[in-house]
Amino acid sequence: MAKDGEAKVSTGKRPAVIRPTSQSAVDDLVAKMRGMISERGLGVGDNLPTERELCELFQTSRNTVREAMRILKAYGIVTVRPKVGAKIIDDRMERALDLFAFNTLEVSRATFTDIQGFRGLLEVTSAETLLDRITSQDIIELTQVNNELQEVEAALDASEVDFRFHTRLIEVLGNKAVLDVYKIMKPVILKIMVRGKTRRTFSTTTFSEHAEIIAALEARNRVAYQDRMKAHLQAGFPHFEE
Repeated sequence: MAKDGEAKVSTGKRPAVIRPTSQSAVDDLVAKMRGMISERGLGVGDNLPTERELCELFQTSRNTVREAMRILKAYGIVTVRPKVGAKIIDDRMERALDLFAFNTLEVSRATFTDIQGFRGLLEVTSAETLLDRITSQDIIELTQVNNELQEVEAALDASEVDFRFHTRLIEVLGNKAVLDVYKIMKPVILKIMVRGKTRRTFSTTTFSEHAEIIAALEARNRVAYQDRMKAHLQAGFPHFEE
């Protein structure tokens, strides 16, 4: 035992220091792995190299590879199964929907205004394009979807039909990027659609508003279409608080 004033000498080993994986290294590996997927022309259903192969290919540690794989899973790009390894998938839309739903747990009047304003840009101001592209088959299918509003038993089910009606209309634009963005907004749009409504509201008021929109499209009446769609999108405003 050391006396007072004498330096104490430790004879034990220092505890091992566990260094966290550098986030920049993980981000860099994620970018490289996405580049590898593109360069090799890999697609949905294809397997990625094993963990050991990825370590050797990119000269990095297993921890870094595992962290990068975790991020790719969160992106909805890969799935990892025991004894099978990593396989490429495409769940990006589902991940985006989950994130959007989480960030819109409550819908305020401001949210209503923003979302319906954005929908107006797609569904109201696009009238010229819609009228140029819409076919008799589109009219038939929109009518069929709208008729389902008179058959559903619950308001939540009716809101799904309502969303399908508007999605079918967006499809007429022929722009996949616009359609994908619209689908990402589905969670909050459904909340807007169902607020303050009953099954009867959907089967009467909503059904009638849709029917007027279809009639305006069929008549190629741009002004009537825009007026009716704008009124339809703004109808729920009183049901939302500041």
